Amino acid sequence: MSTPSQTSLSYRDAGVDIDAGDALVEAIKPFAKRTMREGVLGGLGGFGAMFEIGKKYKEPVLVSGTDGVGTKLKLAFMLNKHDTVGIDLVAMSVNDILVQGAEPLFFLDYFACGKLDVPSATDVVKGVAKGCEQAGCALIGGETAEMPGMYPDGEYDLAGFAVGAVEKSKIIDGTRIKPGDVVLGLASSGIHSNGYSLVRKIIEVAKPDLNADFHGRKLADVLMEPTRIYVKPLLALMAKMEVKGMVHITGGGLVENIPRVLQDNLTAVLNKDAWTLPPLFQWLQQHGNVADSEMHRVFNCGIGMTVIVAKENADAAMADLQAAGETVMRIGEIREREQGQAQTVVI
Repeated sequence: MSTPSQTSLSYRDAGVDIDAGDALVEAIKPFAKRTMREGVLGGLGGFGAMFEIGKKYKEPVLVSGTDGVGTKLKLAFMLNKHDTVGIDLVAMSVNDILVQGAEPLFFLDYFACGKLDVPSATDVVKGVAKGCEQAGCALIGGETAEMPGMYPDGEYDLAGFAVGAVEKSKIIDGTRIKPGDVVLGLASSGIHSNGYSLVRKIIEVAKPDLNADFHGRKLADVLMEPTRIYVKPLLALMAKMEVKGMVHITGGGLVENIPRVLQDNLTAVLNKDAWTLPPLFQWLQQHGNVADSEMHRVFNCGIGMTVIVAKENADAAMADLQAAGETVMRIGEIREREQGQAQTVVI
């Protein structure tokens, strides 16, 4: 028969520090406050976050997305760099719902760890708030879970949830895409948040000095560059002209993501000479001896978002996006699909 403990046990004895959780909430409140926008009802701390859809929509359709940061977090732990992965977290979801024409309205985050380290957790959530500011959406809630024994010391996991709205008549689903339409490519900021298991394997094999100079910056900083958020420039473009399709280039690269917006009778023919493979991807390919086909399936290869517009609108779309600070390239066109042809062809 077991003997009752003579010591009065607490949650802290079990590895959960309630005071640290409270300290984190207080630390992040100012950053969350900067993301507030019209529609938010209440603030952080309630059991549920409330958001009122404005009257600008006649037939509002809600569009939601969820994602994480993947094994890029392992690199963040190794480098003890936590201030940018929150931007990645927001980007992965808001860029996804954007491609259906939705304006991101609000965001919630989930932060799970074994033992809560308030400074690093604060850095993470500050990044989340920064990403929300870039996307124009409100950080209106989230969850911090301290679970002793679930994660190694110094490690955590992240998940994010974005909700946006689009007028029903303005949903972008690719059904208006036709042969002759132009595929524009918007430059990525780097690797974004996909393919990091391969990146880490290449680092393991190549054993580079991550603090060494790489085209004017530390290699570590280039590897950790956060995912670009394309929301504001593309919402502005949609307000000016018809955008027939958009594709967020995530896992699967160009070749597996573009077909997601194409009808079965269409294919996207991309010209690989239309853009230069950025130095970081050249480095990864060289040091990992990665085949071209594998590069195209795993990485964005320098194109983080594609936009499909009518041929007659292509020049104006490029000019608008460039004026908004994007690097834009005309990377291909839509054609009738031939028998047995893939839906994305890189030539």
